Amino acid sequence: MTLTDKEIAAPDVRIARARAARGTVPAASHAEFPSLVRRADPLTLLARQDTDRVPELLPLRYGRMAASPLAYFRGAVLPATADLAATPRTGFSVQACGDAQLANFGLFAVQGRRLVFDFADFDETLPAPWEWDVKRLAASFEVTGRENEHPAGQRRRTVIAAVESYRLAMHDFARRTPLDIFFAPADARTLRVVAAHRLGPARRRAAGVRRFTEIRDGQLRLAARPPSVVPAGHLAGDGDPATLTERLGVVLARYRRTLGPARRALLDRYRLADAARAVTGPGGAGTRCWVALLVRTGTGDPLFLQLKEARPSVLEGYAGTAAPGGAGRRVVTGQRLIQATGDVFLGWARGAEFDGRTGDFHVRRLRDDHDAGDVTAMTPDVLRAHARLCGWTLARAHARTGDPLAIAAYLGSGPAFAEAVREFAVACADQTERDHAALRQAIRSGHVTAATGS
Repeated sequence: MTLTDKEIAAPDVRIARARAARGTVPAASHAEFPSLVRRADPLTLLARQDTDRVPELLPLRYGRMAASPLAYFRGAVLPATADLAATPRTGFSVQACGDAQLANFGLFAVQGRRLVFDFADFDETLPAPWEWDVKRLAASFEVTGRENEHPAGQRRRTVIAAVESYRLAMHDFARRTPLDIFFAPADARTLRVVAAHRLGPARRRAAGVRRFTEIRDGQLRLAARPPSVVPAGHLAGDGDPATLTERLGVVLARYRRTLGPARRALLDRYRLADAARAVTGPGGAGTRCWVALLVRTGTGDPLFLQLKEARPSVLEGYAGTAAPGGAGRRVVTGQRLIQATGDVFLGWARGAEFDGRTGDFHVRRLRDDHDAGDVTAMTPDVLRAHARLCGWTLARAHARTGDPLAIAAYLGSGPAFAEAVREFAVACADQTERDHAALRQAIRSGHVTAATGS
């Protein structure tokens, strides 16, 4: 996103504007959560998203969301955004994640196997108020703490830790140069605490070749893991597998044009060997998502790419902003803006026809070095370390794309904002439990169809 004149004005002008905003929208006002009278029906909002999703996957979406209040929270991004849009706004925008809940952060190994912590999901990214991301993040820790049966006092400390980490980091970034912000590393001690839990010996995943593939007819192929992963040859009703693979090749060809010359040369060393339809988390279940297995010519070394349907951001109807160039380009642009460690295979395909429909896709490498941590197994101390790391990472992303000086001036030097957001998080978690119960009742009454599955 491009900085406005207000964001590059003299420091005293930006600070004065932030203090004026605090007078109009005091920190305590961020405790507000929309009343039942003001809220849109969440099941109606979720059903609105179903109209152009894969019909046979919709029961799986609702089955996953019905599993627990935390699963519902993760899937109900549109209802959450509608709630956030009804809360006070400070008037400062950033490139928002749009779904900055703790499950959308992760550990990655980069060059030299160095571990970094960063955002892992960008489906909803769009310019929007910075406080929406902070509130969504804080609420996710309250909901997770309840899922983990942490005492109320421990949950309070965890939520405060996330928001205070954001505030303190933003004050630090307000004193730094743009280059310093761009290359700022996370706190090594906190990173080690989170990594020790999320990458412990009992939680390590198998390498990608073993986890994603099998040998069929003497060839390396994607393994069937229904309903989460279904190879093209196993699909019913989606057309001939050869035709699907051919169409996927067309999508990849369009995606290739969005890469620079060096990255195109790297991609050209691989050829498409197999494809499978994949099902993502609760929020993305039902959207078109494909895994492509590419192998290096002559050696068979694999490369896994994820081709995920890009849809309009849930923020578009509430933030007053739109994304030119299509949804795929929006996701890729947003990821490059807020993620510190880039993906060399990141790109998009605009208007690609596939499985009988036309849509946008964003493409990225499907990594085999993601952490396999389970946030529901975290102790209060580990979850609190995770909260601090997420808060800092969110602040870095916002400082890269917004005005850290103005946001820091608005946040002030005390815990008033953090305390208010904690109250919001508690109210949000309470409402999440009620909404989850309403979904389960709708399933029992037959108004919503749900299916279980991994």
